[in-house]
Amino acid sequence: FRNLGLPLAKDDIVQLKEAYKWIIHPQLSEELGVPADGKSLFEVSVVFAHPETDEECRFLATACPDCFKPAKNKQSVFTRMAVIKALEKIKEEDFLKHFPCPPSSPKKLCDALEIQCNNGAVFVAGRYNKYSRNLPQTPWIIDGERKLESSVEELISEHLMAEFKADSFNFSSSGREDVDVRTLGNGRPFAIELVNPRRIRFTAEEMKRLQQAINDSSDKIQVRDLQLVTRSAIGRMKEGEEEKTKTYSALIWTDRAIQREDIAFLDDIKELKLDQKTPLRVLHRRPLAVRCRLIHTMRSEYIDEHHFRLHLKTQAGTYIKEFVHGDFGRTKPNIGSLLNRTADILELDVESVDVDWPPTLAD
Repeated sequence: FRNLGLPLAKDDIVQLKEAYKWIIHPQLSEELGVPADGKSLFEVSVVFAHPETDEECRFLATACPDCFKPAKNKQSVFTRMAVIKALEKIKEEDFLKHFPCPPSSPKKLCDALEIQCNNGAVFVAGRYNKYSRNLPQTPWIIDGERKLESSVEELISEHLMAEFKADSFNFSSSGREDVDVRTLGNGRPFAIELVNPRRIRFTAEEMKRLQQAINDSSDKIQVRDLQLVTRSAIGRMKEGEEEKTKTYSALIWTDRAIQREDIAFLDDIKELKLDQKTPLRVLHRRPLAVRCRLIHTMRSEYIDEHHFRLHLKTQAGTYIKEFVHGDFGRTKPNIGSLLNRTADILELDVESVDVDWPPTLAD
C-alpha cells in the first residue's frame, strides 16, 4: 500500500481473527446447512496449533525480553497479550528489518487440536417460598462435611439442570434468610444461570410444567413466576439492594410478665434508627462494622404474659434477631432495652421482600 502511495491508518488494518471469520463462516454455513451468526449464543470454539508461529515471533523477544516470561500453565511464552505488548514497544524500522513485509507463505498447515461446541448461558428467574425451619438457602457444608441434607438452591436447581441439560449453574437471590427462618408471602426473588445448556428453548407452558414439577417434589419450598430472563435483567434484582424494604413477623418471649399496655407504645414508633455492630453469629464471614439501619414501622400483637408477636417493616440488611435480643448490647436500641426487660426471639418469618422483579405471571 505504501509503495502505491496509499496511506494506511490503524483503523484500516483488519485483525486476523476477523479475516478468518470472513473466510470460514461461509464455508461452515455451506457444510452445515445453517446460517452463521457472529452474535449467536451457540459458539464453536476451535484450538489450532502451528509450529512455525513461535519461530515467527522469536525476534520480538530481543526487542522486549521483559514481555515474554514463562508461566506454569502456558505451553509457549508467545501468548497473545505478550506479543501485542512487544509489538507496541518495537520501532517500525526494527520490525521491518526482522520481519518480511508482506510475510512469506507458511510451509506447513496448522492442526486443529480441539473443537468445542458451547451454548451461551441461559438465565431463569422466579420467586421462592420456604416453609421449613430446617433448610438453608445454599448447601451447608463445613470442613467438607454436609450439615443438612438439602437446600433451597438444590431443590430448585436439580430440576432446571435436568431439563436444560446444563453443565453447571450459579444461584443468586435478593438477600437470604437464615436456616430457621421461613419466607412467606410473595416469596423471595431468585435467578439461576445455567452454564452451557444443551436445550435453550422452552415455551411458557413448558416453564409452567417445570415450575409444577419443582413444587410437587417438596413440601419445604414452592416456586412461582418461573421464567426465562436476560443476563441484564438480573441486574434489576440486585439494584437498590439497600433501598428496598422487608416485612417480618417475629414471635418474642420476655423474661418478666407483660400486659397489652406494656407493648402498645411500639405501634407508635416510626423510622427508628438502629446502630448494629456486626452480629457475633456472622462475624466469621462479615467484616466488623457498625451499620445504621431503620425500622420503618412496628405493630405488636399480644399473646400472653410472656409472649407477643411483632410485625416489622424494615430497611433491607437489618438484623432482626439482634434487634430483638440486643446481641449483648451490639444492637442499640433493641426490643429488650425498649421494654426494659430481657427479650428473645423464638420464631422469625419473612412476610415480604419488596422488589418488583421478576414480572408476575398469570396463573
